[in-house]
Amino acid sequence: MIDNFLIGIAGLVALLGLIAIRVPIAYTMILIGFTGICLQSGPAIILNQLKDLAYAQFSNYDLSVLPMFILMGGLAARCGLSADIFRGANAWLGRFRGGVAMASIAACAGFGAVCGSSTATASTMGQVAIPELRKYRYSGSLATGCIAAGGTLGILIPPSVVLIVYAIIVEVNIVTMFAAALIPGILATLMFIATIALYVRFVPGSGPKAQPVGRSDLIAASIAMLPVLVIFGVVIGGIYAGIYSPTAAAAIGVVMVVIYGVARGRLGLTDMVEAMLETARNSGMIFLIVFGAELLKIFMSRAGVPQAAADLLQNSGMAPMTIMVLIIVTFLVLGCLMDSLSMVILAIPFFWPVVAGLDFGLSPDETKLWFGIIILVVVELGLITPPVGLNVFIINAVARDVPMRETFRGVMPFFGSEILRIVLLVLFPAIALYLPRLLQ
Repeated sequence: MIDNFLIGIAGLVALLGLIAIRVPIAYTMILIGFTGICLQSGPAIILNQLKDLAYAQFSNYDLSVLPMFILMGGLAARCGLSADIFRGANAWLGRFRGGVAMASIAACAGFGAVCGSSTATASTMGQVAIPELRKYRYSGSLATGCIAAGGTLGILIPPSVVLIVYAIIVEVNIVTMFAAALIPGILATLMFIATIALYVRFVPGSGPKAQPVGRSDLIAASIAMLPVLVIFGVVIGGIYAGIYSPTAAAAIGVVMVVIYGVARGRLGLTDMVEAMLETARNSGMIFLIVFGAELLKIFMSRAGVPQAAADLLQNSGMAPMTIMVLIIVTFLVLGCLMDSLSMVILAIPFFWPVVAGLDFGLSPDETKLWFGIIILVVVELGLITPPVGLNVFIINAVARDVPMRETFRGVMPFFGSEILRIVLLVLFPAIALYLPRLLQ
């Protein structure tokens, strides 16, 4: 037992070392998991497991929802939905000081509701909104910072790929996970908009007003947003109402986006093929990470590392909330080194056993939902935290005239807003649990 534990600790150190030197996370987990199990039980055991392990993982019906939502997001990005959302939001909000930046946040939230990917939301909305922000002479830091931060909304507002992966890992119902994320996602949008309002007040000239639009243009822009609202309502509303499963809802969403894109003449055969190829690449990457995580989980479970960590923290005498804060800080540090999906797949199997053994006055299922929402908000921070800050790099590629340090400076007010939201979620679990309780 001691030997296995020492092997597990050595494997964990090697894992972190390989991640630090930027070895792809999937290959890192597969290498460490395979090697560790070989050292524990011999190569015959792991080779015997491999013949069934991949099939057992990839035949999981819950995973089928991922390619469908990824495809829906890819098609939405190609058929101009992002531009329609931004024009509609800008027509309503652009007349206020900082209004175009506020519209960008609202548009990121709306596009995230049909996309499910933070990086795709940041990239797509960056191409649509940044030229408009620069046209109205917004400061480079605010123009790029608001889009980088707004892109993070795609990870939390349902449907979300990372949200689905978390639900599969901790074995919680995807529908209730979506319900738990909705209010925190709306809260994030409102807090980002409030952050912009404060920013432009304290930094005069950083976010001037846009020209107000006429009533006819306002009506036309609002009507252009309706397809997004309809698609979101049919997909997410049907899931909440229990009419169909998340996988079926994603398939319906794909069909609706295709019909919209073809009807508007914005989606051709080439676009569909590109979206499907992109879906295949992204799904393959996710599935490979999931497979690596399973190998690593088997290795670490046999070594007893997660159990030892859980026993250590649970018997430490620290209050449950103190332990939760330590976990949040650990995720913040990991966010500086890893992308959001890899972080969730790698770290949740280690930390969930710890949280599951603590008493927060919630049922086990409610604890899964609450912990998941807190961690996903922390994961959002990783997308705008140096040195990785994936969304910042994406926006920098779109707005090459703005130095990256300016973009990082621009996301700092939103970083503070996210810290405040984490505090609110930790102190008031009902923010995340109200809708799931209502559905029950």
